[in-house]
Amino acid sequence: MCTTHESNAGMSRRAALLGGAGLAATLALTAPAAAASASGRGGLLDLTYALGPAFPAFEPGEEATRRTVTTIEKDGYYMQEWTVLEHFGTHVDAPVHFTAGGRTSTELRPSELFVPAVVIDIAGRAARHPDTVVTVDDLRAFERRYDEIPAGAAVLMHSGWGAKVSRPEQYRAHFPGFGVDACEWLLRNRRIRALGVDTLSIDPAPSTTFDTHVALTGADRYGIENLANLAHLPRTGAKIFVGLIPYEGGSGGQARVLATW
Repeated sequence: MCTTHESNAGMSRRAALLGGAGLAATLALTAPAAAASASGRGGLLDLTYALGPAFPAFEPGEEATRRTVTTIEKDGYYMQEWTVLEHFGTHVDAPVHFTAGGRTSTELRPSELFVPAVVIDIAGRAARHPDTVVTVDDLRAFERRYDEIPAGAAVLMHSGWGAKVSRPEQYRAHFPGFGVDACEWLLRNRRIRALGVDTLSIDPAPSTTFDTHVALTGADRYGIENLANLAHLPRTGAKIFVGLIPYEGGSGGQARVLATW
């Protein structure tokens, strides 16, 4: 997640404050529309936000910075240098992020990064109660309407928080997440592979103990945070590819997340 708070496992609260002079940037968001197939029965959707200095960080001061290193006019080619935390933008929390001895980014297998996905929609409730959580009742209601959540799936929370992403203080002041009871129910009863959210954290904003992170990573599963465009993803029947950057020893990292159905 986009936090460097100290966890129960004794992790460091925050990385060193990012330095360097970042260029001023306007936040670029992914296009909201799916690219539908000619049949109208399938689609392809990008669930990734463009990564830039204006994207909201979990805490002020943890934003990415960039500088231009070379230009075509001066050097014959264009290149930038970035300074960015692993848990910034659309990214993955590997098991080691909250579990000592857990697997790192490079140890997640390709088969774990291309999985079925279901979307739990709590946007209506989140608009009224911004620190709400996905509950076991939400999961049971989903299954009554659609079908049983498949084993090995990524369960994604749609809260509507993407509407706030260009306003960093609103995006991070309050936000929903998964309740730890719902996480444990999914791990025990549906043997899920991942949890994903359209917010800064799989735990809700008020959490200080990050119980859902601890439960999920302790079960050797991973999280995906700051997902885009979940309003346009079918509630069931899609698969997602999580193009995780394999940082050596990584506690997670940025990912290009694509959905197909």
